[in-house]
Amino acid sequence: MDIDLITAAAERLEGRAVKTPLLSSPFLDEIAGRRVLVKPECLQKTGSFKYRGAFSAVSALDPALRKNGVIAFSSGNHAQGIALAARQHGCPAVIIMPSDAPQLKIANTRALGAEVVLYDRANESREELGEALSQQRKLTLIRPYDEPQVIAGQGTIGLELATQAETAGVQTADVLVCCGGGGLTSGIALALEATAPGLRARPCEPEGFDDTARSLASGQIQRNTRLAGGLCDAIVTPQPGELTFPIMKRLCGPGVVVTETEALRAMAAAFQRLKLVVEPGGAVALAAALFHPQQTKGAAVIAIISGGNVDNAVFTKALATTP
Repeated sequence: MDIDLITAAAERLEGRAVKTPLLSSPFLDEIAGRRVLVKPECLQKTGSFKYRGAFSAVSALDPALRKNGVIAFSSGNHAQGIALAARQHGCPAVIIMPSDAPQLKIANTRALGAEVVLYDRANESREELGEALSQQRKLTLIRPYDEPQVIAGQGTIGLELATQAETAGVQTADVLVCCGGGGLTSGIALALEATAPGLRARPCEPEGFDDTARSLASGQIQRNTRLAGGLCDAIVTPQPGELTFPIMKRLCGPGVVVTETEALRAMAAAFQRLKLVVEPGGAVALAAALFHPQQTKGAAVIAIISGGNVDNAVFTKALATTP
């Protein structure tokens, strides 16, 4: 993985992906006790950053392989990204999704034209299902984070952020990133290393699913004991990726862990102050910025909102909290 792969992905995504803005609010600054800048990938196509990596990977495939179709496993955001990217390239898509994924994400994935195969994430292996189906149907498997072209696509956020932060007068800051398997975090970290070395990526996770934070602290990949449950489904993964962890270990600062209540409060704050609809997993980095200021340094902090695909009941619960 290097910056050339990311810049090539950015060229293919030009005119396709939304260049999301960098937002701010004095009310959020007051909560955090410092300047808070927010990059809302909830405004991206399909409602999350995952479209970038999905389009990057599908567009980079050999046309002959792409014609056969692609397969992916996802709790919903990578699923929707792959479904849309496949439709845009005129190829079939099969998505393996956990049966407890938000119904909105399952419905949206089907609406984008993909075939959805449900599984029990507590008792079945999505990786094994994916490998079996890809061999049976001659589909190309596109992993949600341990895939160079996916990481490259996510890294385009870092390229945008480097320019936006310079325009905002921010040269040194922690960049808080919602982290599951580490594709977004490692892609952003690589892009910032090359274009804005004063900005440092920091992975953020929910309590109970803090495998990356523990892995960075120990220096070795750690697994979560729980593989399902919790509000932050978008970033629930068994462990950091084999490709992503070495990048995060080399380039990222320590992980930040937040509670589900803090994620809900961050969702409420994003809606009230920035008029953004955010899902729990997508709000974890903003929660870290607002409610864990002691874990970041500097006059400013940047938070990536990774997605906004939330069911009505969960969003209503969030709005009932106090930011």
